[in-house]
Amino acid sequence: MNKLYIGNVSAEASEEDLESIFKQWKIQHSGPFLVKTGYAFVDCPDEKTAMRAIDVLSGKVELHGKVLEVEHSVPKRQRSCKLQIRNIPPHMQWEVLDGMLAQYGAVESCEQVNTDMETAVVNVRYATRDQARLAMEKLNGSMMENYALKVSYIPDETAAPEGPPSGGRRGFNARGPPRSDSPGLGARPKVQSDIPLRVLVPTQFVGAIIGKEGATIRNITKQTHSKIDIHRKENAGAAEKPITIHSTPEGCSNACRTIMDIMQKEAVDTKFTEEIPLKILAHNNFVGRLIGKEGRNLKKIEQDTGTKITISPLQDLTLYNPERTITVKGSIDACSRAEEEVMKKIRESYESDMAAMNLQSNLIPGLNLNALGLFPSGAPGMGPSMANVPPPPGAHGGCLYGGQPESETVHLFIPALAVGAIIGKQGQHIKQLSHFAGASIKIAPAEGMDAKQRMVIIVGPPEAQFKAQCRIFGKLKEENFFGPKEEVKLEAHIKVPSFAAGRVIGKGGKTVNELQNLTCAEVVVPRDQTPDENDQVIVKISGHFFACQLAQRKIQEILALVRRQQQQPKPPSGAQPQIPRRK
Repeated sequence: MNKLYIGNVSAEASEEDLESIFKQWKIQHSGPFLVKTGYAFVDCPDEKTAMRAIDVLSGKVELHGKVLEVEHSVPKRQRSCKLQIRNIPPHMQWEVLDGMLAQYGAVESCEQVNTDMETAVVNVRYATRDQARLAMEKLNGSMMENYALKVSYIPDETAAPEGPPSGGRRGFNARGPPRSDSPGLGARPKVQSDIPLRVLVPTQFVGAIIGKEGATIRNITKQTHSKIDIHRKENAGAAEKPITIHSTPEGCSNACRTIMDIMQKEAVDTKFTEEIPLKILAHNNFVGRLIGKEGRNLKKIEQDTGTKITISPLQDLTLYNPERTITVKGSIDACSRAEEEVMKKIRESYESDMAAMNLQSNLIPGLNLNALGLFPSGAPGMGPSMANVPPPPGAHGGCLYGGQPESETVHLFIPALAVGAIIGKQGQHIKQLSHFAGASIKIAPAEGMDAKQRMVIIVGPPEAQFKAQCRIFGKLKEENFFGPKEEVKLEAHIKVPSFAAGRVIGKGGKTVNELQNLTCAEVVVPRDQTPDENDQVIVKISGHFFACQLAQRKIQEILALVRRQQQQPKPPSGAQPQIPRRK
């Protein structure tokens, strides 16, 4: 990405003018300026220099009365799903950035670029071209904390050329056999796993895995039909670096085996005597099912493969790092077999969750899982987040619920001991959560010295409620307020007009019973309540996250129906009601 495109160039501008500007700003270039009518191209010696040229010149430097626009030069065929976003506020949290990016589609990866600039730069890959195009249109020039974001395409070497698959002109057959790099031959298998394999490797072996000028990693990619990302720039100075492998389950395992072989050979050559275990990274959501009841699943894998497997503690998790490290010790053959079994369990868990999520998205009207981020994707190269779920028919991209929903108030009750975890150090966690969800989140004062629960007051539209409550449920699990085999179940209170309470209960309790059967939540409208000053009464909802959400949405549907019926004009007295005609 060293070639630059210079736009908005005056017709009077010459090669010497551009050279003078680069010299004035002390920006090196490795070739002559290619000046065309209205634009120009130039090569920089490296990516860092190209980034500096964009940062210093674009939108800031004028030439013959026109302000220059400088960005990466990207051929049309490579303008696909990859974008670079610059001028990001330096203190912006990953979580907030993820939420912003997810509004426009499924984010497959988001990696920070190391630069000398004060502001942050990330490279983002979306699942489709249309999503990348939409993000480009919406984000470029948009303001964030007084910083104007700058978005441009970056080359996507994996981009498939658009056009007829035959390779020939319309109406004609392609001449000759397909080329080896065409879709006809050597293409990556279509049955690629949705969950990539993520492994940690000692930093000292990264060079051997990449090879001279990248030859070794290219060879592994070619032989195993996989895409391999080595996140070298992550955690500067860290003893280990993550590697993400995208392929079929078999391709992932073959690539992993090859990487283990390379590390073993390098250890022998460098007289490295310590054991090199296989370290697999997996999202915490899947680890409980990998371990199994009383550890049975993990014990069986150990026995079947002749390995020793340990898993990093829950305490190591944060909201921005939801992965656990699965360490496998044994021979290379044994570790390779264990990797297959471990990833098989993780993929099964993922597929099960996806099926459940899709079912819930159909049950909750207008819900678009595209904007949720239930599986945090802050780690570059993380497996697919919930953003990969296609929105249900009628859903609007970037918004969980269609239309402009009204703000709602929910009182969520959490263990009193968990208040510190939700607030965070100096209130940072609750501020970030509020910003991410787009909701007002406050902790009510304790009702007494011995109160075992505290009330969290969440105010915001349905989308904000969904996001805020989801993260609170998740945080309580991460912080061990519920056991490893225990599901997080909380009680939520919503207020409804006293005249609508009967509609929630239904004749003989029919509606509330149907509501409980559908949602798996416990729904109670306490009898003999005295309405508050706003003539409202409380409905209590208890259950796991999705059960609570589904019950909340269904109750809000009932209330919306009651409001609509109240707003309808009443027929004049004595008038006959109209009977709808049969079609």
